Amino acid sequence: MPRIFRSAEDIHAAVGQSLGESPWTRITQDQVNQFANATGDHQWLHVDPERAAQGPYGACIAHGYLTLALVNQFLPELVSVEGMKWGVNYGCDKVRFPAPVRVGARVRGVGELVRTETLPGGVQSVVRMTVEIEGEGKPACVAETISRYYF
Repeated sequence: MPRIFRSAEDIHAAVGQSLGESPWTRITQDQVNQFANATGDHQWLHVDPERAAQGPYGACIAHGYLTLALVNQFLPELVSVEGMKWGVNYGCDKVRFPAPVRVGARVRGVGELVRTETLPGGVQSVVRMTVEIEGEGKPACVAETISRYYF
C-alpha cells in the first residue's frame, strides 16, 4: 500500500522518513532480452545464457539501466500523490550499481524521502531508491530520484 501525500506540505513533512518497500519482482530473461532490443545493448553477459554461464557471474545479468528503470515501477508502489494537477519525473542524482542482478533473481525497491524543495505551485522531492536483491548483501542499484508535483 503506497504512502499517500495530499499536499506539498505533506511531502515536506516526510523528509527523512522511510517510504517502505515494494513487493518483490522476478527478473526474467525475456525482460532482459526486451530491454536489449529496446536499447541495442546485446552484450553476451545479458543475452547469451550459455556463454554467460561460463562468465564472471555464472548467469546472464540484467542491464544496469534496466535495474534503474525498475524504479519507475517501484516508486508508485511506495508513493501516491493525490490532488495534484500534474507531476513529472525530473531525473536522478548519484546513481550507482553496486551488485549485478542475475536473471531469475527477485528485486524490490526501498525508498526514503531525503529532501524537498519548494517550487512555484509545487514541490520537488528527492527519494533515495535502493533496489535490493533478495538474499544478497549489496543492493543492485541506489539512485536519488527527483520528482516534481504541482498542486
